[in-house]
Amino acid sequence: MAELRTETMTVNMGPQHPSTHGVLRLVLELDGEIIRSARTTIGYLHTGIEKTAEQKKWQQVIPLVERMDYLGAQSNSLSFALSVEKLLGLEMPQRVKDIRILLAELQRMASHLVWLGTHAMEIGAVSMLFYALRERELLMNINELIAGFRFFPSYIRIGGLREDIPRGFHEAVNAFLDRFPKKIDEYEGLLTKNDMFLRRTEGVGVVTQADAYAWGLLGPIARAAGSDYDVRKYFPYLGYDTYDFNVPTATEGDVFARYRVRMQELRESVKIAKQAIKRIPPSGVWAVDDPRVVPPPKDKVYTEMEALIQHFLIYSQGFTVPAGDAYVPVEGPRGEHGVYAVSDGTNRPWRIKMRAPSFFAIQALPRLIEGGMIADVIAVIGSNDVVMGDCDR
Repeated sequence: MAELRTETMTVNMGPQHPSTHGVLRLVLELDGEIIRSARTTIGYLHTGIEKTAEQKKWQQVIPLVERMDYLGAQSNSLSFALSVEKLLGLEMPQRVKDIRILLAELQRMASHLVWLGTHAMEIGAVSMLFYALRERELLMNINELIAGFRFFPSYIRIGGLREDIPRGFHEAVNAFLDRFPKKIDEYEGLLTKNDMFLRRTEGVGVVTQADAYAWGLLGPIARAAGSDYDVRKYFPYLGYDTYDFNVPTATEGDVFARYRVRMQELRESVKIAKQAIKRIPPSGVWAVDDPRVVPPPKDKVYTEMEALIQHFLIYSQGFTVPAGDAYVPVEGPRGEHGVYAVSDGTNRPWRIKMRAPSFFAIQALPRLIEGGMIADVIAVIGSNDVVMGDCDR
């Protein structure tokens, strides 16, 4: 009897594939439906933002960094602003800190909603996308209220905020926070005990806490594997240590555990946001009192020559930052997101380097999918919540 010989087959999954969204290519070696090896190919969304930042004045970098992790725009700008403010030696007023915390938590909710809708849709729960985007639109409305832009507000600036919060801000935020917990219940009612969803997620893409740390995976991925690391708790910034909230964790380390952790994070973000909105007076200071960085008030620009000159210098020449380097991490929607800023004492950065959680998640992807089924690749990619603009930069 002739010996039966089998061989593996190498196939491309992406970049033109529904779950890789045109910006990620996986080269899979298959033995039937089993993945024997996987290689990731990135760069399809490379924009050179980190290098472009070296040609811009410090304040002009804000719109650039917001376009890296484009679902966590205000976490990006917050990290950048904190790094530069550390170099400048600036301490923000408490009202500014509370507004920044509120915006960061609203941004986390908006990002998690996009993850929830697309992740569930790609493994069969198509209607979840419409439910999740319904609430995300309300968060985009708040961005539009404060800045006129829905996706990239550029509202957080070096030295504070672009301007004071507008009339109706408290009402809009409170209306959303009152509505949202019941919607989270609705999402979980659709998915958490759904037999199809459980079959696609339980025991799939398992990673241990040790492996997560070894691959640089933090955020919800590590917390779903037993870690309790959260930048807001371990290295508090903006006064997070004065807020009451928990860090959700799980131990299974699979796709379903990552889902449960992020759903609980939505509830914790609501808790933080409710505390923040109560602390923020309707009007008050919205920037640090430092004329080196923050333009003078318009009434003084119109009436005082010194203020007019300072206004002109800031907008035409920018401001200089003392030579040195600084790294300030924040807890972004995908984990520790930090900006390493290097200044040579001029009005432009010498180097801007981002710690991008999505890059680590893509790097570790073969570890999570090898040995599994090809159909599970889609579930694992979705559970990692990667943003390729964050990965490629």
